[in-house]
Amino acid sequence: RFTIKHRHTLTRTHTFPHLQVWLAALAALSPNPTDSCPLYLNHATVAALPARVSRHNSPSSAHFVSRLVRSCLPGGNNRCIVMVCERSDVFASSCAISRAFPTFSRRSASSRRTEKKKVTVEFIVVGQESSSVEPAELQCLANAADGVRLAARIVDTPCNEMNTDHFLDEIKAVGAELSITPVIIRGEELKQKGFGGIYGVGKAAEHPPALAVLSHTPAGATQTIAWVGKGIVYDTGGLSIKGKTTMPGMKRDCGGAAAILGAFKATVKQGFKDNLHAVFCLAENAVGPTATRPDDIHTLYSGKTVEINNTDAEGRLVLSDGVVYASKDLSADIILDMATLTGAQGISTGKHHAAVLTNSEAWEAACVRAGRSSGDLAHPLVYCPELHFSEFTSALADMKNSVADRENAQSSCAGLFIAAHLGFDWPGVWVHVDMAYPVHVVSSL
Repeated sequence: RFTIKHRHTLTRTHTFPHLQVWLAALAALSPNPTDSCPLYLNHATVAALPARVSRHNSPSSAHFVSRLVRSCLPGGNNRCIVMVCERSDVFASSCAISRAFPTFSRRSASSRRTEKKKVTVEFIVVGQESSSVEPAELQCLANAADGVRLAARIVDTPCNEMNTDHFLDEIKAVGAELSITPVIIRGEELKQKGFGGIYGVGKAAEHPPALAVLSHTPAGATQTIAWVGKGIVYDTGGLSIKGKTTMPGMKRDCGGAAAILGAFKATVKQGFKDNLHAVFCLAENAVGPTATRPDDIHTLYSGKTVEINNTDAEGRLVLSDGVVYASKDLSADIILDMATLTGAQGISTGKHHAAVLTNSEAWEAACVRAGRSSGDLAHPLVYCPELHFSEFTSALADMKNSVADRENAQSSCAGLFIAAHLGFDWPGVWVHVDMAYPVHVVSSL
């Protein structure tokens, strides 16, 4: 349980009765990039963040915040974190602290514990903009923290407890809390309605694939936004099967859909003023008698045909159906898809920065700014369809689903596959976020 509070003024006399101990601890800190000092026989710890960060990092040092909280927080059932930061870093710091407290565990020792633990987070705002934080802002922090922890719990849960049935239950639970009834297209109905991508990927699994949609449509909305999430609850690679060292961890291949569910819940609870749709493309990429074979050709919801040359390039297939549904059926003029899409993302932008590919230069810059403000860092990929999309050329279909040359902007190409089903001349804004490595890093901080 989280309680988030705000304390505006800091009075030495009342807040730190053992002032000499406090000042000695501060003097002992030498952050490079961080440092910590235990106090009172480890009943408390004071920690320092980097004095400065590079322009491609968050000023909040969010990743360091999560690490320090996990490593320094004393034990016990009632713990308190006091975060001293500038007002502009409060949101990112709140989300970073939330990431340090995952909610999923199947350790036998933890299952025997019945007592509830409580963490109180207090913010002391310093700097020129140190005006008091309003209750509505504190509620925003609480909603964001709840969304972060919801997404983390889904990502951490293994497929035997988070298959497509269970993921739909999570979607229905969020819908019930927000008084929204989800639209669900599932199993053979996907095939009948032309969702060849989602159906083709998930048809061999015990639990059927699904397209699920939560829609927030307030009165007075002036634009329609759709968030589309890759929800591969487990990825064996299909018949192009992964190896024994690369398959573990593939429970996290639903990270895009999990993030969108958490973000949708938080955003709607904040009273978002425009139409917002969350589209979840759910499937388990399993091996079985009905699994898609390399050389099979599927017709996706766009009407375009795809020759399968790699069943492990499945995320782009389900997302292509999702973004076209967002355009055709939901009339979205801004579409953002999010996915753990490519291993090459880590090579392109590293473990901590999600990769952003978009047809809009303005939105590219906005995503980078948003990443620095929120602590969920992002960095652009090359957007150049005329030089890269030819990697998908097929002699038998409109395209193949995997590139001919894996050394030619592979992460960009994967995103361009999705954009191709919208059409490169589509007039709206399309943003693709590949966060394959950040989803692992956040889970293992």
